[in-house]
Amino acid sequence: MATDDERFLQRLLATFRLEADEHLGAMSALVLELERPNAPNEPNEPARAAGLVETLFREVHSLKGAARAVNLADIEAVCQALESVLALLKRAQCAPPAPMFELLYRTIDVLRGLLDGGEYELGGLLHALMAAQYGLAAPAGAAPAPLPPPPAASAKAPGAAAPPMPTPAAMPGAAPEPEQTVRISTAKLTALLLQAEELLAFKFSAEHMAADLRALHGELEGWRKRWSRTVGEARAIGRAGERRHGAGVAGATRKGPPLERLLEAVERDALLAKSISERFVQIERSAWQERRALAGMVDNLLEDMKRTLMLPFSTLLEMAPRLVRDLARDSGKEVELRIDGAAIEIDRRILEQMRDPLVHLLRNAIDHGIETPAERRQAGKPERARLAIEVLPRDGDKVELLVSDDGRGIDPLQVRERAVRDGLLAPEAGAALSTAQMLALVFESGVSTSAMLTDLSGRGLGLAIVREKTEKLGGSVAAEAAPGGGTRFRIVLPATLATFRGLLVTTAGRQFVLPSRNVERVARVLPESVQSVEGHPTVLLEGEVLALVQLWRVLGLAAPSAPSGYLTLALLTSGSRRMACLVDAVLGEQEVLVKGLGPQLRRVPNIAGATVLGAGQVVPILHVADLLKSALGAGVGGAPLPAPAAQAARQQLLVVEDSITSRALLKNMLEVGGYRVTVAVDGVDALGVLRGGGYDLVVSDVEMPRMDGFDLTASIRADRRLAGLPVVLVTSLASREHRERGVDVGASAYIAKQGLEQNNLLATVRRLLR
Repeated sequence: MATDDERFLQRLLATFRLEADEHLGAMSALVLELERPNAPNEPNEPARAAGLVETLFREVHSLKGAARAVNLADIEAVCQALESVLALLKRAQCAPPAPMFELLYRTIDVLRGLLDGGEYELGGLLHALMAAQYGLAAPAGAAPAPLPPPPAASAKAPGAAAPPMPTPAAMPGAAPEPEQTVRISTAKLTALLLQAEELLAFKFSAEHMAADLRALHGELEGWRKRWSRTVGEARAIGRAGERRHGAGVAGATRKGPPLERLLEAVERDALLAKSISERFVQIERSAWQERRALAGMVDNLLEDMKRTLMLPFSTLLEMAPRLVRDLARDSGKEVELRIDGAAIEIDRRILEQMRDPLVHLLRNAIDHGIETPAERRQAGKPERARLAIEVLPRDGDKVELLVSDDGRGIDPLQVRERAVRDGLLAPEAGAALSTAQMLALVFESGVSTSAMLTDLSGRGLGLAIVREKTEKLGGSVAAEAAPGGGTRFRIVLPATLATFRGLLVTTAGRQFVLPSRNVERVARVLPESVQSVEGHPTVLLEGEVLALVQLWRVLGLAAPSAPSGYLTLALLTSGSRRMACLVDAVLGEQEVLVKGLGPQLRRVPNIAGATVLGAGQVVPILHVADLLKSALGAGVGGAPLPAPAAQAARQQLLVVEDSITSRALLKNMLEVGGYRVTVAVDGVDALGVLRGGGYDLVVSDVEMPRMDGFDLTASIRADRRLAGLPVVLVTSLASREHRERGVDVGASAYIAKQGLEQNNLLATVRRLLR
């Protein structure tokens, strides 16, 4: 019987096969594109080739990392050699020479063969890749350096010290038998699920029609009973007339419209009404039986389809150990990761959206929460920090994800101070915040307590992304102090995205759906319960004073007529935020199917989607988190920040870079943000420019002639007039030692050139210029 480790390895190898197949397909397409001649309407050949080589380099690098994770040394060795060749092409910003394409195709074929379990003598291939590397590295016109002789035996990954593992083909049970599984695109499964979800509309419609039949039958039965009473009263009146007037009346009635014949006709109609009522009972009973059968089939089909797209959290968490190890190593820290509840399943679509938030939480814990071994020793803690990921099922078809560490924790007062200093929170509003509300500020964009900005953290964006993506999925996130010290982030997610319970409400004559998970309760209060506190309406509910908003006002609708009598309130919650919302009426709670608004309406404020009611009416679903933000104003209160372009127009930046290409790139990035930019070619040139005055921030490379970026930063800090000037170091030196040196010399931010993005650079600059 396979052990847990063997089963885990089998899953990991199966996952690697899928990932490697995608990488190899992309690599083949990129080499073909590189070999294709440039079309007349395309960018110039060097720029196009440089972009393709960069993308190819990333694909090879990703495949190499994945192969190392499963200890496939042969694939890793080939990728390493190929990556070295591509690195030289990338540096030269050119396409491979024509003779090299055959070598590239051969390398991809060998990698695919290794992936399929084939055995290859790799010495010749690795020697050919090394020869290509030597040829690219030699100066133009110079003879290449002598190449070592090719090895006689098959080469393995250089320096591979891990114990050997069986090749994928030899791994028992690693590849499932064809009759056991069928590989199918997840896109097709998703499309099938969406079609199955469409059947819910027919289920709701059948339920609506059955309810209408029941209501119609009730009205018919009420009319029949009233008609029977009327017939009885008419007969009584007729008998009373005969007794009062005797035969004369009886004779008269024979000459005129006979009352008896009229009553007989009425009785026949009453019997017909009774027969119709009985048929209604049969139709209603059949309708409800068919509705129940249809509902059962639809629910079972949808549940089975959901299960095909339900994945265990382990598919998301398998990357966590390697990520934590790498982050801890890069930051010089020791971290022990514990994962619990990884077998709990959740909708695949939710897992896909939660990958980035989880990475941000882990990076936040290691970068900001966990101390260095020296700091932990000084604080009396074990040098090895503890980081835990827990997945817990919760009532109501929800799942809870906890990420906690035993680090220094979050100082709520420091968070509040930073939010006030950055203009995200008014001082008087900050003074009234509770500890939970102060901790909630860490999810606001721009709030960060990190003293040093890097390309990975410190800009105050990571946790804002966590909340944004979590709330978009209908979940919530909160930060709290972990038991025994440290920080714990609590994320609550729905287990599936298809349907949920919703509260149907009306305001200004229109219907909307509020997700039931965001409605704590519904209350009816007298108008006298509404009071104004500091100019804002509030309501007292069970001894608690809550802010009150009018739904029609937040949505920008026309004002409805003034309510008479009681007011209807829905108490809305999202994370730690709570607010009472005034609506015209609550029509009831029902299951709703979420429908997207389409690509034309990707982002509509306060609206999460739409649903179709049983009667065919399309009703918007409200996004409660957005609703609370709209009601509370921009951010968490306080005056809105000035627009970046208007703010940047008054600010002058200096870019220091010895490379013409990199200098032009950085200058263009910053000018797009609205800044005025001057350039310098090295540190000596930059100091001369800065001493002329008028600069608000410096963006500098590190490796430069005459004076590098480290020495330039130290010189700026040593100059009394320039000491307060923010300095952003943008460099290819991304190791921990270089980052620490940047901190030592006084850099305000340290960003690696690898994967440099304009948005990140501009966000860092804006943060430092506040």
